[in-house]
Amino acid sequence: MTLPNLLASRNGRLGAFFALYVTEGIPLGFAAIAVATQLRRMGVGPAAIGAFVASFYLPWAFKWAFGPVIDVFRSRRFGHRRAWILFTQLMMALTILALMAVPLPSGLALFTSVLLMHNTFGAMQDVAIDSLACNTLHEDERGLANGLMFAGANVGQAIGGSGVLYLMGTIGFQPSFVMVALSILLVTGFIVLPMKEALAQQLEQQGAAAEAPRATLSQAASEMKAFAVQSFRSFLGSRGAFSAMFFGLLPVGAMCLGLALQSNLAVEFGMDDKGVALLNLWCTIVGAMSMVVGGMLSDKLGRRRMLGLYIVLMSGPVLYLWWQMRLNGYDMPRPSGSAAVPALITALWIASISYNVFNGMMYGTRAAIFMDVTNPKVAATQFTAYMALMNLAIAIAATWQGVVSEAFGYRWTLLIDAATGLICLLVLPMMSKPDGERISDEKTEGRARKSAVVLGLLCLVWVPAWLCREQLGEGATLMQTFFTLVFVASALFLLAAREVMGAQDIGRWRRPALWCALLLLAVYFRKDLALLQGQAPLHQAAEALILLGPVLGGVTLLGLAARSWASLHRED
Repeated sequence: MTLPNLLASRNGRLGAFFALYVTEGIPLGFAAIAVATQLRRMGVGPAAIGAFVASFYLPWAFKWAFGPVIDVFRSRRFGHRRAWILFTQLMMALTILALMAVPLPSGLALFTSVLLMHNTFGAMQDVAIDSLACNTLHEDERGLANGLMFAGANVGQAIGGSGVLYLMGTIGFQPSFVMVALSILLVTGFIVLPMKEALAQQLEQQGAAAEAPRATLSQAASEMKAFAVQSFRSFLGSRGAFSAMFFGLLPVGAMCLGLALQSNLAVEFGMDDKGVALLNLWCTIVGAMSMVVGGMLSDKLGRRRMLGLYIVLMSGPVLYLWWQMRLNGYDMPRPSGSAAVPALITALWIASISYNVFNGMMYGTRAAIFMDVTNPKVAATQFTAYMALMNLAIAIAATWQGVVSEAFGYRWTLLIDAATGLICLLVLPMMSKPDGERISDEKTEGRARKSAVVLGLLCLVWVPAWLCREQLGEGATLMQTFFTLVFVASALFLLAAREVMGAQDIGRWRRPALWCALLLLAVYFRKDLALLQGQAPLHQAAEALILLGPVLGGVTLLGLAARSWASLHRED
């Protein structure tokens, strides 16, 4: 039987992209809901689960780096984007199946590493799917297609989370990995394999496939360099775009009831797997419906006004749950299998469903806000970068919430989350549309200098923070999470500045900017310092590098702040 090429018809294209996005949602729902629930039942603590959840959001924060590679490297036999989708889906299935051999909870570190690899392929697939959509969908079907794609991701999360939890009672935990892999492979076999891209068909008809130019690493590197330059100018070019960068990194409303903390509490309150599955299924349905309603209201009543209202309302369910836990004297994490607390199960249902109403309304409106401040000339580059920043914010939130839950209790976590979710309201009024289509305005240089100064000073503050880490106790993990963000941001700033600033403007700081960026990225591996405990010379050298890298990076950033940034106004 010959399967149809779904890209050849309107309904086929809509159905194909819906199904492709289902494959993106299934692994996320499986890990964030099904696996996180089972880990808590196995006695894994909230901090470890928070780090686990953060690990599979991190690749999505850096998916922009895959764009140039996917654009440049293509297969003559399997097509351009189709080849990447085939490859990544097969690798996603293989890595999911590989997880079956990892014992839990003893092998959680290895389990997390394999899942990180799995989600790296998932992020690559997302870039290839979006690229295929941009080059395949007709202009009059893009709006409906995007709605169906987000709906597909939600359906996938429901299948991977709620669906798997329902079946675990019948088939067990280990066979559920096979179900997830098969779900992905079904789309591969029935949707992706029969696809034929228009460009590949055209080359085939012309007999020019053999003459297609061979892609090189230098081409990919050149495109990544262009991405860095465009992103740098776009972020600094207007007040709205500059503010959106901070808005993306901040929690947009309370986040805890949308991350692992909800599953942790469901297990501790006494819900079984079917109860957790039903709760998450309803949350998914309510959230999807609310996305549509929230977007419609924002179009009619004003985007920033309605987004601000949604963000405030998101803290309400979190504070309600905090109050109910206070009334019942529930705070610190308890072992799985403790006595059920029916009153808190009811409270969790009320809080989770109402939270997903407001979170869904916020979701679509937030994306529209980012589109508003994005410059049309560099829309793909700038908007992708904003989405990546949001994924990084999710990873950071999942990490700190797990740490605080173990150190100070759930109630403090809920309070801090409800409060920090409102900080973004200070930035929201500044997210106005840029004037005209110019990438940069007259204040661009000032923003670059201020950014360099702030990042430079934060790098220097690392020295006393690191030396006093023992005195910080449980707060040391949170401190290190914050500085990881600072170091990544500083490294990217230095690398982009090398390309944006002319040779005369950057002067003698060009070479130090490169080496300091690499040193700042290397400081990330401080988490593995304990591995060198028995080798004194190497341990001392690593300790020196951990201090020296940020110091040199900070000095270089402050040096760049004093240079001319006139080249930022160049529009080429």
